Amino acid sequence: MDAYFKILVVIFLFFLNSLVIQSLSDDSEWRALLELRSSLGIIAKNWPKKTNPCLNWTGIACENGRVTGINLSGLRRTRFGKLNPMFDIDSLPNFKMLSSFNSSGFLLPGPIPEWLGLRLPNLEVLDLRSSSIYGSIPPSIGSLSKLNSLYLSDNSITGIFPSALGKLYSLSVLDLSQNLLTGNIPSEISALVNLRNLDLSSNFLSGSIPIGFGSLSSLKLLNLSNNSLSSFIPNQLGNLSQLTELDLEYNSLMGSLPNELGRLRNLRKMLIGNNELQGSLLDGLFQNLIKLEYLSLGINYFDGKFPDVLWGMPQLKYLDVSRNNITGVFPIFDVSFNVSGAVFNFSKNRFYGDLTFVIEKLLILDVSNNYFKGLAPNASISSIVLLSNNCFSNVRDQRNSETCADFYAEKGLAYNDNAAPDGSPKKDKHKRRKRLIYIMIGIFGGLGVVIFLIFGLLLGLRKRNSRSKNQVTGSRSVEHDIGKGNDPPPDASIDLSNLGESFTYEQMVQATCNFSNENLIKRGHSGHLFSGKLEDERLVVIKKVDLRSFRKESFVSELDLFGKVRHRRLVPLVGHCLEDENEKILVYKYMPNEDLSNSFYKLIHTEEEVEEVRSLDWITRWKIAIGAAEALSYLHHECTPPIIHRDIQTSSILLDDKYEVRLGSLSEVSAQGAANPPNLISRLLQTPQTLDKRPSGSSFITCTYDVYCYGKVLLELVTGRLGLSSLNDSEAKKWLESNLPYVSQHDKELILKIVDQSLIIDEDLLEEVWAVAIVAKSCLNPKTSRRPSMRHVLKALENPFKVVREESFSSGTLRQTPSKQSWTAAFVRSWHRSSSGNSNVSSQTNREIIGGLRQSGRVGSRGSGANTHSSSHKRSSSDVFPEPVEMPDVERQDDAG
Repeated sequence: MDAYFKILVVIFLFFLNSLVIQSLSDDSEWRALLELRSSLGIIAKNWPKKTNPCLNWTGIACENGRVTGINLSGLRRTRFGKLNPMFDIDSLPNFKMLSSFNSSGFLLPGPIPEWLGLRLPNLEVLDLRSSSIYGSIPPSIGSLSKLNSLYLSDNSITGIFPSALGKLYSLSVLDLSQNLLTGNIPSEISALVNLRNLDLSSNFLSGSIPIGFGSLSSLKLLNLSNNSLSSFIPNQLGNLSQLTELDLEYNSLMGSLPNELGRLRNLRKMLIGNNELQGSLLDGLFQNLIKLEYLSLGINYFDGKFPDVLWGMPQLKYLDVSRNNITGVFPIFDVSFNVSGAVFNFSKNRFYGDLTFVIEKLLILDVSNNYFKGLAPNASISSIVLLSNNCFSNVRDQRNSETCADFYAEKGLAYNDNAAPDGSPKKDKHKRRKRLIYIMIGIFGGLGVVIFLIFGLLLGLRKRNSRSKNQVTGSRSVEHDIGKGNDPPPDASIDLSNLGESFTYEQMVQATCNFSNENLIKRGHSGHLFSGKLEDERLVVIKKVDLRSFRKESFVSELDLFGKVRHRRLVPLVGHCLEDENEKILVYKYMPNEDLSNSFYKLIHTEEEVEEVRSLDWITRWKIAIGAAEALSYLHHECTPPIIHRDIQTSSILLDDKYEVRLGSLSEVSAQGAANPPNLISRLLQTPQTLDKRPSGSSFITCTYDVYCYGKVLLELVTGRLGLSSLNDSEAKKWLESNLPYVSQHDKELILKIVDQSLIIDEDLLEEVWAVAIVAKSCLNPKTSRRPSMRHVLKALENPFKVVREESFSSGTLRQTPSKQSWTAAFVRSWHRSSSGNSNVSSQTNREIIGGLRQSGRVGSRGSGANTHSSSHKRSSSDVFPEPVEMPDVERQDDAG
């Protein structure tokens, strides 16, 4: 009897559950959900068919049996869905009560459909962040009269800023940042009187800031940074009484800083650096900004005296006025002056006089490249102080006495007449200099004769030995030389406005369980890495640097990098903790897929509960290759001077939850040319045998070293030979010599002998693998002058078919005169241009290239469309790559790597 009763209960519950499901919106919404489940490829675990969607489907919100919210963020796709992600949401209009749609981080490659703004009248929240969307914003979005929040950031959206968005009168948040929008900001946006957050940063917007922005009285955040805005900062921005953050950095704004901005009493951040602003900074502008915490005015043309009122700002912790023309004498501070833990950058101005600053209280102080004189102040071990290129008398790396004397004479001030900046009497110094000249004349006169004799002898030796040494091997140790004196200078000017949050040491201890072994990720060469969880539940990676065990220069170098550059392909810096004298801490964003070396092979639990070891599919590997190339291309070609990573291997390529690359291991970065090139005498004294001991024919660091290391990473992706990029030189050389012969431009089938056998690839994918291997081989060319630049490596990877289908492609054709009709020829000719030192390219051309690539549906600089391989998406080479400007061939003067 009990058994029959249980059976009846089960049958009753089954029919009851079916009735609940079928009652969802009279079947139409139920069918729409199933259609959406199929078109997006959502796995059954997230959206199980035989359950109530309102109760059991992840991300589905209902009210009174109607679907009101759909959140795709964090959902997983089936294997087929991963291979073919599309912006396929045609069933969405069936949800008549839908008020929120969120696909943040869920890939929907494709354009926003025109109907989306016309058939969802109740939509209040539309969140499409980081969804790999391309195309333009349809004007119909302006018809969503109830829309409160619109997030479209971190995509590849192109076209002009649609004025129709000015009709969204209920809008509170508008975030279009990190896209490819062009044109002017439409004045219609000024009608959005309910707007609180407006973020248009990191686009290509031009023109002026609309005057009407001053009427957005509810605005709290205004971010227009990283665009091409010109003209003046409108005075009307001073009417934004609720504004807490104003970011106008990295534009082309000109004119003076409006005094009306002084009315922004709630302002906490004012970031206006990297523009073309000029004029004097007046006390009246800042005296009412008592809540100001971050102030960045660096890299402009401000002049005159530094505002005294800024010294009394009670909350000011970050101040950057570097690279201006500000002058004046620093005030004498009272010991009670509240600058504890502050970061100040006054470098590259015209400050002078004695420096009587309370160094002990400061965290970082950069006063380099000014005209301070007298005795340099002492700093505690907990402070980082940069003093170079001043007129101090008791420290090194200062300006010469004549320059300092001329400067003070121009000011009508007395310079230290009795002593030179190094503390020695001027007359004695002059006598020593004169005596030194005579001695040097005698030495070099005799040395000239010796060199002349040696020169003839060495020429004979070189000719005889060069027959047996045709080239310098590119696989010789560069890492060894890098560790011996090519460290970044500790007195480099640091941009201090982008160092993230400031944490206490107690917070770091709590986040890492007192830096326990359970939280230890690895012991790195520049510090120990720990996993951590902050008080707000954010997962982070925490690097602890003990200055007693690790080089302080590496730590300062990394701070310098994060202070100066920002790019989505670099690992995000969450914050820092620098309060301890001996232990400095940097906090990075946690990367769910760790680094490439750890995610290449993973143990997978299938739906049948079977454990399998799987490697990354080719589409993901290709996406990673492009992401890493983007990061290096940015460092090499968009930073001035070019920045060299110096530690490229699979462990430095970090991967987020979508396998997007975030380049890490940044403690070894260095500006190109950090070490001096060999002079004439040292070249003459080098025999072919000693040349063989140099890394790729070089005794100093250039971008080609990164290119070489990146080539090894590419081969790892192709062959599955994990650890190749971290092998020692002899092992790597042996492996390359035995496997590179299988990479032939003339025989595709040869590549099958070294391709990773775990890859499942069809004919089209095989051509891509073949192309990537050819690019890798070019990067590994023993002759550094014949290695491509990262800018052109990136282009080749984004259109691999052009590499293998152009008959003339070869890294050995660098010195030939190419045809204008050939993309390969353009690629090769551009190598010529990069090798001659011309690393700058037109920003407009770059934008056209990026925009075209992303619209095409191929993998672009954000990885969108990574899984699209149909030949219908391919574009002609003339569409993708404009012909470079014709330039004469320039022979390399040397093969410095």
